[in-house]
Amino acid sequence: MIGRRAIPSAQPSDKPKGFDDFELRLGDLMRGERATMAKSLLDVQRELRIKASYIAAIENADASAFDTPGFVAGYVRSYARYLGMDPDWAFARFCEEAGFTPTHGMAVEASGPRPQRLPLQPSEPLANPNASFVPRAEAFWAHVEPRALGSILVLLLLVGGLGYGGYTVLQEVQKVQLAPVEQAPSVLAQIDPMLAAGITIDAADSAPALQASEALDRLYRPRPLETPVLIARDGPIAAIDPREAGALTNVPEPVEVASAEPLPQAAPTPVHTVAPEAPAVELLAVRPAWVRVQAADGTVLLEKILDAGERFTLPSLEEPPLLRAGESGAVYFAVNGTTYGPAGAPGAVTKNIVLSPEALTSAYALADLARDGDLARMIAVAEAASR
Repeated sequence: MIGRRAIPSAQPSDKPKGFDDFELRLGDLMRGERATMAKSLLDVQRELRIKASYIAAIENADASAFDTPGFVAGYVRSYARYLGMDPDWAFARFCEEAGFTPTHGMAVEASGPRPQRLPLQPSEPLANPNASFVPRAEAFWAHVEPRALGSILVLLLLVGGLGYGGYTVLQEVQKVQLAPVEQAPSVLAQIDPMLAAGITIDAADSAPALQASEALDRLYRPRPLETPVLIARDGPIAAIDPREAGALTNVPEPVEVASAEPLPQAAPTPVHTVAPEAPAVELLAVRPAWVRVQAADGTVLLEKILDAGERFTLPSLEEPPLLRAGESGAVYFAVNGTTYGPAGAPGAVTKNIVLSPEALTSAYALADLARDGDLARMIAVAEAASR
């Protein structure tokens, strides 16, 4: 019948498989535990100090990947202990799956011929120890910087050039150059240069032979310079005696005159002045006050703050100077010991005061000690000091 399929001889079983139906190998358990710990083969290699290829061989139950069969038991037990599994059970399961027979360390098979390795499966790249992702030791030249080599080469050339230059300068300094001397050395004077050269001179020669010392003396004697002969032009003039020729022939010789007795010294005559001396003028300050004394030509004779009790004597000038005071009530004038003033009102500025005795005595009255206690105390102290 068209469109009808034939009935199969055996009905397929739709029963699902259980956990026990699958074969669970040791490598699957180890890879599962390693994945649970989130560790890669390189992480295990760094922590256990076991090659990643050996770890992959343990998980694949490949005993031929190990170089020495005696170390297989230690590798398997260490890896199982790292994963938290029973080391003895894991090693027994590895021997069963890989067909590996354990041997003790003293057995011949432990260090015997290496087992023949099976060809690597393309699906197991980690079993290859020469894989591209496996870290390899860097070469020595990988840490060498080419620019550093160039710098070192330039430095060596510079040091060599400086050393060669210093050596050349030292050789030039140490050179000894013989210069001609007036007198030959005593050692060379005893050597006959003619005998050293092998030259013999016959006695019949007309020219007398020179001694060795004289010959060396001539050899080392410098060549004389051609110096002109100088003749003094005033020689004939200096030879003329003025007493024998000329206008001084009849002049008599000078007669010695006896020295006269010294005259007595006159007594010193006192000097008398025509006009009397000008009276002395002083500035007195009973309190701190700024003053400026200026000469008629503009020269400043005094410009400062006079302290309490300070005096200033005016110099004798052709024209009297001028005064400018900042605290006029504290400035007084002393003319021949008599006090006049004050120069102005307290706290006022007074200027263009003519500092002559006539102007001061006519413009200012005698100082009143009762009105200014500072002036009274100052005069009392001065009188006490003079006593």
